[in-house]
Amino acid sequence: MTDRTGGPRRTVITAAALAEPAASLSGYTIGVTADRRRDELATLLEGRGARVVLAPALRIVPIADDAELRAATRACLDAPPDIVLVNTGIGMRGWLEAAEGWGLAEPLRAVLSHAYLVARGPKARAAVRSAGLHDQWSPEGESYDEVVDHLKARGIAGLTVAMQLHGESQPEYTEALEQAGARVIEVPVYRWAAPTDPAPLHRLVDLITARLVDAVTFTAAPAVQALLRAAGPSSDAVLDALRGDVLAACVGPVTAAPLRRHNVPVVAPTRARLSALVRTIVDELPKRAVSLEVAGHSLTLRGHAAIVDGELRPLAPAPMAVLRALAATPGRVLSRAALLHALPRGADEHAVEMAVARLRAGLNAPGVIQTVVKRGYRLPV
Repeated sequence: MTDRTGGPRRTVITAAALAEPAASLSGYTIGVTADRRRDELATLLEGRGARVVLAPALRIVPIADDAELRAATRACLDAPPDIVLVNTGIGMRGWLEAAEGWGLAEPLRAVLSHAYLVARGPKARAAVRSAGLHDQWSPEGESYDEVVDHLKARGIAGLTVAMQLHGESQPEYTEALEQAGARVIEVPVYRWAAPTDPAPLHRLVDLITARLVDAVTFTAAPAVQALLRAAGPSSDAVLDALRGDVLAACVGPVTAAPLRRHNVPVVAPTRARLSALVRTIVDELPKRAVSLEVAGHSLTLRGHAAIVDGELRPLAPAPMAVLRALAATPGRVLSRAALLHALPRGADEHAVEMAVARLRAGLNAPGVIQTVVKRGYRLPV
């Protein structure tokens, strides 16, 4: 795990500063599973005040020297495809670069210029046009299903379709095209591989199951399965967290599909852009915050902080866990034994007292945490 903030923030953010867009995600911790554009996404999130945990789930491995890519390229030259599906910008650029290395760039470009080019999204379209080619159609929702429906509606019986793969084979879509009568050439330009250092991803699994991150971002569908594989026996616990306390935020519908198959509610922007993904998170996370009026104070709980009378006050995990437990049933007295269950494993009742003391100091709001003698603690409402 890489914490881009360099450690927990303890600086109080005033009401005036909190009202600024740059603080819209202050108090929240967000996991980033992307690899190639992780720094860009992290910078966007940090620009809104979030604490970012970098944990790449996968990495892209180019296969420019791979025999499969060369064979697929030769197949396209020997029997030029009628339709070419460009799935990703990096894939299109990588294909042409590999062909350049083999001395086949111009023949390939000539074949592509005569094909019906489908660009699945804006990055694919940009790569096509930067290569001096012209795309004829793009799906509005950037999904494979739309592409298959469009091609079947046009009629593809007896035609050849070259499909640049998105990291790995999509057999369900290849089969759908073949069942409609097409011959499909799969073009593997790169593959997904495990991260060089798996430790950050395993740490992110622990943070998700402990509800110590507020959201996890996904920018590629294979990253979902990679996260669950890393979780191993804890995969059900990860899914439970994503179904409730931890927001799953995906860059688009294709990325969201594996999570939805696991009945995980997902938020995604209407257009697959990192900036749009961040705006979606900005819109969604504050809606999930718990707000209360306690002892004459306004109290709102964010991920690792509380907003007290308009000022954001960061808290350590143990005091924050106590506050969440008390806020779940305001007015109800919770014993030390009950609060012990909210703390990390291995804690004792003395740790509860320490967490309460640190919580009171962190909130700096007299009367918010009330001691009920010989019974426990509560939020008076």
